[in-house]
Amino acid sequence: MSQSKPQLIAPDPAVVQLNVRSALTEDVGSGDITAALIAPEVRATGRVISREHGVLCGQAWVDAVFAALDETVSVNWHRQDGQTVNPDDTLFTLEGPARSLLTGERCALNFLQLLSGTATISRRYADVVSGTGVKLLDTRKTIPGLRDAQKYAVRCGGCHNHRIGLYDAFLIKENHITACGSIAAAVTAARNYAPGKPVEVEVENLSEFEEALAAACDRVMLDNFPLEHIVQAVSLASGRVELEASGNVTAETLLGIAQTGVDFISIGALTKDCKPLDLSMRLL
Repeated sequence: MSQSKPQLIAPDPAVVQLNVRSALTEDVGSGDITAALIAPEVRATGRVISREHGVLCGQAWVDAVFAALDETVSVNWHRQDGQTVNPDDTLFTLEGPARSLLTGERCALNFLQLLSGTATISRRYADVVSGTGVKLLDTRKTIPGLRDAQKYAVRCGGCHNHRIGLYDAFLIKENHITACGSIAAAVTAARNYAPGKPVEVEVENLSEFEEALAAACDRVMLDNFPLEHIVQAVSLASGRVELEASGNVTAETLLGIAQTGVDFISIGALTKDCKPLDLSMRLL
């Protein structure tokens, strides 16, 4: 069975607008004094290209940057989110007042480079496990203020989202267990506090894994388990609970973990260690 592709739901326009307003306030401030050197009637055409292989992501943020700066700027896309791009590919062209194009350039490219970098590393990991049936998940290790954006980029790259924040699912970790008294007590408290919310328990050894099984949680995260212990956990679970492997997963170790039969593998590197895609804009 091949890995199921995530549903590529468009980013929330309200989130995009919030991101863009914050970025423009930070960058433009009281005004772009360098762009002000150009006469306001001067118009220009720009071309943005990729300088390396990757996966495109971030169209909505680019569009929103230029729309916020100047409604007369037109953006024409040659590639779409989720598509592979190659060196020298034209990603989009834009036309409008030269001042507006140059003021928006860095802000727009910052979004596009970061999100394309996130999508690119996600595609790289997804390709490794293609055909195994496992789903690769991101984590909450995102750039502050850009969680929804990066999680959208993860989906563009072919991976899946874990919980969005602290509000949509329980993830009971070591310190929660200590504070609650036991795995069973923590799971019971979660069921009582928010019935219907998914309950996941992180465990660090097979003894804790058996406790989590007995507590009847929805999913167990196997944190830094050796491969042989992951295999044992899959056998012990016998399909009664979803299993997620996590902890220092690399491109080199990924396939071996996927082949144990776990349902999910969560990888902080998808959003934490991404390298922005190298892009460039030139006026024509």
